[in-house]
Amino acid sequence: MAPGDALAFVSGSLVGFALGLLGGGGSILAVPLLIYVVGLKNTHVAIGTSALAVSANAFANLIPHARAGNVKWPCAGVFAVAGVAGAAAGALLARQVDGQHLLFLFGLVMLAVAAAMFGRRAADGDPLVRIDATIAVRLIGAGLVVGLLSGFFGIGGGFLIVPAIMLGSGMATLNAIGSSLVSVGAFGLTTAITYALAGLVDWRVAGVFVLGGIVGGLLGVQLSARLSQQRGALSRTFAVVVVFVAVFVLWKSSQGIVR
Repeated sequence: MAPGDALAFVSGSLVGFALGLLGGGGSILAVPLLIYVVGLKNTHVAIGTSALAVSANAFANLIPHARAGNVKWPCAGVFAVAGVAGAAAGALLARQVDGQHLLFLFGLVMLAVAAAMFGRRAADGDPLVRIDATIAVRLIGAGLVVGLLSGFFGIGGGFLIVPAIMLGSGMATLNAIGSSLVSVGAFGLTTAITYALAGLVDWRVAGVFVLGGIVGGLLGVQLSARLSQQRGALSRTFAVVVVFVAVFVLWKSSQGIVR
């Protein structure tokens, strides 16, 4: 394995481990890791590659949730279809933005993710919710907005999708987490296809990153079961890490903008 492949595998493992341990938010580190650790020079290639890896990992994690009956397919489908349109528009828009400016905006989004993780609390909901016209309209609106952000920054967007689905449908948290993976996978795939058509995906790095993510995810899920009582503390600790990475990204990207 070449040094670059090893770095991609380790980076993917870190993202997968965070996703498995915390259930969301970990994919926000994929782009910074691909740029500053793996060494991808082009911001747009990093976003396209990250989107592909996030999509693959999301669909892999969807399988056990679907088997457990946690996915509300009608609600998940409506949200995902609307979000795919938003993700395609966001990805096309992002390609028109200078790479350093895009990284700076990405750093700001990372700070927003960290703030959301600090404030995240368990919420109740209806585990028996059924879609109707009112819920469908709310899900379409929320899906378009979240999909646009996901496509623009090449992130899974689970930290936005879960509360958006709960707000739109009123479903329980566990169902929202399972249902969100449909959208995370669909948004990431849409973004990846948009970038791939422009030749902005590093397929080799993406493949190794995904393999690392699968290994890290399995370890994270196993540890998560043991540390379920400390989930809140773990999430806040990870949020602190995201803040530090965000500050680094803002600093590096601002240097590039000044030049």
